[in-house]
Amino acid sequence: MGTNRESTLETENKVTPAQQEGNTESHIVSVKGLKENWQKWSSEHRLYQKHNPFSRDNRLSVVVSQRGHDNYGRPPQGSLTEQRGMEAHTHVSKEIEMLCEAIRSIGALKEKDGDEGGGNRKAMAVEFGKLFEHYVTISNKLVGILLRARKQRLVEFEGEMLWQGKDDHVVISLVE
Repeated sequence: MGTNRESTLETENKVTPAQQEGNTESHIVSVKGLKENWQKWSSEHRLYQKHNPFSRDNRLSVVVSQRGHDNYGRPPQGSLTEQRGMEAHTHVSKEIEMLCEAIRSIGALKEKDGDEGGGNRKAMAVEFGKLFEHYVTISNKLVGILLRARKQRLVEFEGEMLWQGKDDHVVISLVE
């Protein structure tokens, strides 16, 4: 069988599943392997916390950008936060494109007062109620996407916010 000392040496010399590449059959976990994995995670977390502005660590090495700088208010380059932000921006842009296509497909050309030169021009327009009934099958974020599209000057409508039922007759027109 062996002494207690021999079994301890055997346990320390075994390769942990974290160290084995591609071998999922072995489920042997040694104390040494667990300790090494914990130390690795702990070191990485400590390093991450040094760059975290919300950490309570007194030895922070955070470089805080000042207002007016290009990177002020932006996540660190290459971070997961930056990646998520870019993915969200892409997703919202696609939603806005789908909204504009929906307005084109169910809308009608209507006369619109021209701001420049006093002339009237035609623009694709639809009432909010009709758009809501059509677009609810596509996405449940119609009002938020409409506000974002208005901010990008792709659509125009009266009022700050649109409410289902109350603002069903508000005309939403594409800006082209």
